[in-house]
Amino acid sequence: MHGILTRFRWIAFSAICAGALAGAVMSLAHHLVMVPLIEQAEVFEAATAPGHVSAIHDHGAAESHGPSGGERAILTLLTDLLAGIGFALLLAAGLTLRGGPVSAGAGVAWGAAGFAALSLAPAIGLPPGLPGAEAAPLLARQFWWLATAAATAAGLALMAFGYRLVLAIFGLVLIVLPHLLGAPQPPAHNSPVPVELTRMFVAAAMATNLVFWLILGLACVYFLRRITPAGTPRP
Repeated sequence: MHGILTRFRWIAFSAICAGALAGAVMSLAHHLVMVPLIEQAEVFEAATAPGHVSAIHDHGAAESHGPSGGERAILTLLTDLLAGIGFALLLAAGLTLRGGPVSAGAGVAWGAAGFAALSLAPAIGLPPGLPGAEAAPLLARQFWWLATAAATAAGLALMAFGYRLVLAIFGLVLIVLPHLLGAPQPPAHNSPVPVELTRMFVAAAMATNLVFWLILGLACVYFLRRITPAGTPRP
């Protein structure tokens, strides 16, 4: 029992360190890359609001619709730290439970799989949206996002660890199935946000998420190897 608790504390502490590091980097990327694009979109959104004549020429009025810069930065940091630690717990547990050496290559592979399942695959049907963009009902989007992420994760696991052709084929079917069914779409596409700005936001979101997941995978490996409990062979 003591050995199990020691192993759990080792994984948890390693994940907290790795998640905090990756979350801090992600928060900085959000502040430098994503927030300026969101603020531009908020200007266009406010410009089309009823009773608002010319928000584009009154940036201050547009900013009043959302949190201040300091509040946004703090909320973003807290969100990214919590997300980083939560995802790091999953990666650290997977890296240690799968057996074998915990190497940098394994960290990159698990990070890339996390990016594919939780960022790339859902974004194919439901790309990240800016304020003011038309969207399908929230519950339908959440259900499709969760189903797509789960199916992609399960499909990748079957393809990587199934060791049988039939399981690999079934995994591929799982990955493709949500996209064949299609993501919920809004009834209309009348967004005040320019298409170029939306494309820039989607590209920035995918790039920052990829960096986040790769850093997370490598950081999990680093801390798992560095914080190995005394008397336990290094993974």
